[in-house]
Amino acid sequence: MRHSVFLTIVLVLATIAAAQDWEGDLLGAEAKGELHGTLGVSWDSEFVWRGFKIFGSTSATHIVGDVNLWETGFGLSAAGHYANGGGWVDEARWDYTAYYQNGVFAGKPYATNFRVGYVYYDHPNTISEWSDLQEVHAVLSWPNLLPIRGLCPTYVAAKVWPGTGGSRLDDSADGWFHIFMLDYGFTVQGVLPDIPEHLIRLHGELVYNGGVDPIGPGIEEQFSHAVFGVATDVKFWDTLTLTPAVYYQIAMERGLEERNGDSSDELWASVGLTHSF
Repeated sequence: MRHSVFLTIVLVLATIAAAQDWEGDLLGAEAKGELHGTLGVSWDSEFVWRGFKIFGSTSATHIVGDVNLWETGFGLSAAGHYANGGGWVDEARWDYTAYYQNGVFAGKPYATNFRVGYVYYDHPNTISEWSDLQEVHAVLSWPNLLPIRGLCPTYVAAKVWPGTGGSRLDDSADGWFHIFMLDYGFTVQGVLPDIPEHLIRLHGELVYNGGVDPIGPGIEEQFSHAVFGVATDVKFWDTLTLTPAVYYQIAMERGLEERNGDSSDELWASVGLTHSF
């Protein structure tokens, strides 16, 4: 029942009235020639990472900082994740990322924005051999490929492996994620006098998990889950942005269903506040 309710909401929004969004938005990713960055904080009713509920059904607070280094296309970011409740101290995590992003073939139908990066997933309250992970990833996005303006396909390949040699995670946390995403953006009339319009972003992704389980005995190599979401940005002045969102995940792999516990599907809300400089 929740499947049909959520999809109905998405379809209704799509008929109201175009932009692509992902963690590290690649639209307009060409190097800008100036130092800029963002600082932000967000709240999630659940913290879901690559299909896994990291803090169970406990809500989470995230702290994010990102700096893009002048015209080089290189950037650095750090993101901290903390549960808003007891019992999850060991699962607190910081993600440290170094990346390069840019765009090629600007203005062409096959224009491509890309990002390559390295991430270290650090659990500061736990011995590194027990829980830390690292990752290299590549993201390819094609904003002009499809004939519908605002409809943008993206592909992500991410290789994950344990953070240190001799990790107890062994092969269960060593493998690939392949993520196929489709985003659609459109504008609606603003609800505040000083904001004439809002950009609504619809997001969908299908994830192939190549047997990666960050905490346990392993996941089958198959398409593990799909995620649907809707978000908008409410800008205050030129540098402050409020982003409410809602997401719905459908699990397709039995091990993931068992790991997440209470149900095979997940519905969660998010609200973030970012300052750009």
